[in-house]
Amino acid sequence: MRQIPGAWHRTAAGAGLVGADGSIHPTIFAEMSALAAHTGAINLGQGFPDEDGPAEVLEAAREAIANGVNQYPPGRGIPDLLSAIAEHQERFYGLRLDPARNVLVTAGATEALAAALLALLDDPEDEVVVFEPYYDSYAAVVALAGARLVTVPLRWPGFQPDLEELRAAVTDRTRIILVNDPHNPTGAVFDAEVRTEIVRLAERHDALIVTDEVYEHLVFGAPHVPVATLPGAWERTLTISSGGKTFSTTGWKIGWISGPAPLVDAVLAVKQFLTYVNGSAFQPAIATGLRLGDEFFRGIAQALRAKRDLLGAGLRTAGFGVSEPAGSYFTVADAAPLGVTDAAAFCRALPESAGVVAIPLTAFATPARRAEYATLVRFAACKRVDVLEEAAARLAGLVPVV
Repeated sequence: MRQIPGAWHRTAAGAGLVGADGSIHPTIFAEMSALAAHTGAINLGQGFPDEDGPAEVLEAAREAIANGVNQYPPGRGIPDLLSAIAEHQERFYGLRLDPARNVLVTAGATEALAAALLALLDDPEDEVVVFEPYYDSYAAVVALAGARLVTVPLRWPGFQPDLEELRAAVTDRTRIILVNDPHNPTGAVFDAEVRTEIVRLAERHDALIVTDEVYEHLVFGAPHVPVATLPGAWERTLTISSGGKTFSTTGWKIGWISGPAPLVDAVLAVKQFLTYVNGSAFQPAIATGLRLGDEFFRGIAQALRAKRDLLGAGLRTAGFGVSEPAGSYFTVADAAPLGVTDAAAFCRALPESAGVVAIPLTAFATPARRAEYATLVRFAACKRVDVLEEAAARLAGLVPVV
């Protein structure tokens, strides 16, 4: 059969899913989750919790369904959720938003990202600067939009960008600087100097900033600082987040994007022709979650920090090098001390050899830089304590490659 024409092919290629023979591969997440199901291995690959979120949030969804909140919500989102998002941004970050103009509810952060990039990229010469390794949808959507991906490497073990490399990457061709902080897959939290330089470069080159902040409440040190709060950033910044990670409701797909009204309106012009609307009964539930007390938000960070420490200790005992994350669900480990030279092959064998699933960091990198991450593996800590303990025990039985 002849190759089907269309933008799908460059999208798949952008995400690294096209083989040398032109065949299309599943994402690494689909592949590894299938391996977990087939082998019965513990899945520390894909970043989804195995515990439900707060009871108040779950009950609010049930009440909404019972009370008939089952039809299309307003295109921008239900007013109560828009207000709750605005309240959240002021409460935690001092940002004052007009719920009716500065906020848009989306089908998760992934749709917010896609709608923003498709709305704001308009020329094959447009460039999007991202930090590498990166969440795989970034490259896919940039390719779908027909723009160019420009990467700034994050290197083991600290995964902070080199400012000179960042300055070299951002030019007058840069349309968007895409910032994921706290960072997936590395778990890095960018320092103040990096955030300040991002804003300075955006101003100098008249670029927009799009931030992915879905792990904003899952940081283990100082509180999260959104780029939009920095001097000179607000008017050129779109901030993306979601309820999935904060409230352990990743399957609900309730996200949002906030920023200056003209930029949000531009995103809405595209978003309304993607999903149109979604999750009517889940929107009031996430509004309930955003209004929970400070003790809830402190508690989820503390609980995940304890799981991070448990996972990290298990990985060190098993012989891995470990980069201690400052935020997010994830810990990156170096399998080189175990004699590993190919993280992808190692991860494909791990379900059988140890009964654990992980993701090679090369899945988050461009072909040109995969060699830099050849021995690095991402593990997810967002699982029950007993599951992490069992995974650590299984990994302790690994036999080093000779």
